[in-house]
Amino acid sequence: MISILNLTKTYNYATVVDVSSLTLEKGINVGLVGNNGAGKTTLFRMLLDLVIPTTGEININNKNVRGSDDWKKHVGSFLDERFLISYLTPTEYFKFVGDLHHYDQDQLETFLNEFQEFFNGEILGTKKYIRDLSKGNIKKVGIVASLIGIPEIVVLDEPFENLDPSSQMRLKAIIEQKSKQGITFLISSHDLNHVTEISDRIVLMEKGKIINDMQGGQQALVVLEHYFNK
Repeated sequence: MISILNLTKTYNYATVVDVSSLTLEKGINVGLVGNNGAGKTTLFRMLLDLVIPTTGEININNKNVRGSDDWKKHVGSFLDERFLISYLTPTEYFKFVGDLHHYDQDQLETFLNEFQEFFNGEILGTKKYIRDLSKGNIKKVGIVASLIGIPEIVVLDEPFENLDPSSQMRLKAIIEQKSKQGITFLISSHDLNHVTEISDRIVLMEKGKIINDMQGGQQALVVLEHYFNK
């Protein structure tokens, strides 16, 4: 589904990503972990064709992300609030994204109704613009919007950050449900407990390089806690 080969990104002679080879299979949720500066977000931005690699390539469904737009219809993503349109209300923004995916009003309402608990009455039907929402509610809008169109792959950067504990639990349930429906998640997170629980595979980065690639779950949590406690 995703293949990365000889990928590097260099800024001012400093290499921030250096991944010689990485393959991510369909149906295998992957958690990307590492300290700040490990290169996680830069890797995601190259994956989404937002940053041009210095060398190498990324292919999604055998299409180079630099040479084709075909892959974009299969990929949903939310990295930060710059992905949103801040002067719209959440309802207006969902309508905008829904129109891009040819949702009619009934389809969009049915889709959004799935997330009523996650929204907790604070997203739909309000007159607030996205820019005036709390950090957590902005994140909720971005995450749900990334799922419109039923993509094959969803890329999320720190999805649990700024969410209260109840919303974190609801987000985990959403990811598990959508995984069963065929969506593959690629998630970066500093929350080791959550990311190891929802990921089938954990990729650990440090200073731009992959230094461990392991199965998710409790054993991965033990390994990561040992690593970050050094």
